Amino acid sequence: MRDKVAIEVWDGWIRLFHWGLVAAVLISFYTTKTSGAPFLFPVEVHAQAGYVVIGLLVFRWLWGTLGSVYARFRTFLYPPAKTVAYSKSLLKRQPGVYASHNPLGGWMVILMLLSLSFQAVSGLFLSDDIFFQAPLYGLFGDGVGSQLRTLHQLNSDLLIVLIGLHLVGLIVHRLLGEPLVAAMLVGTKRFRQQPVDEHNEPLNAATLRLRAMGALLIAAGVILWLWFY
Repeated sequence: MRDKVAIEVWDGWIRLFHWGLVAAVLISFYTTKTSGAPFLFPVEVHAQAGYVVIGLLVFRWLWGTLGSVYARFRTFLYPPAKTVAYSKSLLKRQPGVYASHNPLGGWMVILMLLSLSFQAVSGLFLSDDIFFQAPLYGLFGDGVGSQLRTLHQLNSDLLIVLIGLHLVGLIVHRLLGEPLVAAMLVGTKRFRQQPVDEHNEPLNAATLRLRAMGALLIAAGVILWLWFY
């Protein structure tokens, strides 16, 4: 049977954000969980990857408010009752079809964005006690800095769990016939039935480009400030 419905869900900005974030997070984990080879100063590379993560997150938080319809948080954040109902339907292998994130996926996105935001921002207050000090190191004193270091390490483990759950979700939806990775590569999802959350884009392309440029400038400014602080 041929696909009946093809919807462009993920705009180019969201796809650039997503894969840029994947690369930056991988570099960040690699430079702390391994020897960091071949990087000469892996701690600095770790910090620089963190600056990029912060810039990307600034863009995503802005784009979740001002961006294209399927990128907006209000499109894919559902009340608890709908989220529980979707979870039950998923266990029965009869989940509803969603163009954007489904109710469980939407809340997972928010959890990951919050966890990544805390991880990246808390890193701005830390030091390796040898060669490197982050831009805001010492701002709140040693006591707060020590607590942030502990929370930074704990949240790193939480992020690994969240990323693992995200990967499991991708596998589950692939088995259910929904190739989410392909959609994030090309932007289009194909359905055999009408998605329950189908929306018409309320903004024209020129307005979206203008908003994207504004969000990009803010994000780039944050990265440059942190990089050269």
